[in-house]
Amino acid sequence: MPAESLPEPGTPEDSGTTGPRHRAKGRRRKPQSQRHKALTVTAWAAAGVVVLGGTGLGYMYFKLNGNIKSVDINQALGTDRPLDVDNGSQDILVLGSDTRSGSNKELGGGTDDGSARSDTAMIVHVYEGHKKASVVSIPRDTLIDRPECTDSEGDTHEADDGAMFNSAYTTGGAACAVKTVESMTGIRMDHYIEVDFSGFQKLIDELGGVEITTTKNIKDADSHLNLKAGEHRLTGKQALGLVRTRHGVGDGSDLGRIQLQQAFIKALVNQVKDIGVLTNPKKLFDLADTATKTVTTDSDLASVRDLASFAGGLKGISSSKMNMVTMPVQYDPADGNRVLVEKAKAKLVWDALKDDKPIPKAATKGTATGDAKGVVGAP
Repeated sequence: MPAESLPEPGTPEDSGTTGPRHRAKGRRRKPQSQRHKALTVTAWAAAGVVVLGGTGLGYMYFKLNGNIKSVDINQALGTDRPLDVDNGSQDILVLGSDTRSGSNKELGGGTDDGSARSDTAMIVHVYEGHKKASVVSIPRDTLIDRPECTDSEGDTHEADDGAMFNSAYTTGGAACAVKTVESMTGIRMDHYIEVDFSGFQKLIDELGGVEITTTKNIKDADSHLNLKAGEHRLTGKQALGLVRTRHGVGDGSDLGRIQLQQAFIKALVNQVKDIGVLTNPKKLFDLADTATKTVTTDSDLASVRDLASFAGGLKGISSSKMNMVTMPVQYDPADGNRVLVEKAKAKLVWDALKDDKPIPKAATKGTATGDAKGVVGAP
């Protein structure tokens, strides 16, 4: 499928998480966007980006500091937020964004209207001691009650019941996305990191590719991917194909795609320590330059020094110490293209993170999942 023909992703009118076997009666499923699939992995890559660039960012402060874009979340949201608990843990909202212009347009299609959408989000909870983390993915098409919020320009946006989760970012940008997540979870976000879609391919190429193993053949003409079962070193283009694939493996759902993306980020984190960028100054600078151009942060991480310090606190977390789950959801009986929060099970997740405890297995047992677990892994 040529890029120009791809549909617009992330709008409330799009088809959502489910594959054909979950379609609601009488509803015709619209074509899935290809662009939002890569956004999820650019978001997943955010933690890896700051870890990879951490040391280099400190060395190249003056050259790289001007690359970072920031949003003053605290100013926009004011004091009407969950309690800021100081127990040594951190909660970070990581978002993938598509600005619909420039290189994003070339990679993902769409119109050059300068608008922005977010099609993936994850809450990264770093436990006290910064040796392990839990990561909770929020499906973009989850129906939620979006709260009233004020964006970073000072404009107020009305609340909306039964809205798609990703409409929060479309409506009011980063501040409204944070407000919505805090309203859903009761957890104050300590930081915000947004990763631009167009930087993903460059980052993977500058890392020298990412090594993965596939247990099945993956072939999807829509995402231009054709991988035989076995070991692979993915280029940036191939990595985009992997995270875009929907028909190539699993049940054709966004939830299944999340499973592939979670496996990919673990492979990426595994590879971080073996890259050797510290012995190659040019490679180090190129990586740090791309990373700082790719991320938008909250104002507390708006300098290279602050971002490097934050990254240093994450370097001890290996992939084996990352528990990755999807927010507990079930398919909406009224619309098979949407999902609903399993509120009782979701509460188990949020309560665990508030208490800096592991997420109990009961929280995700029996919830809607994809069918792609175990297809992709590290070699």
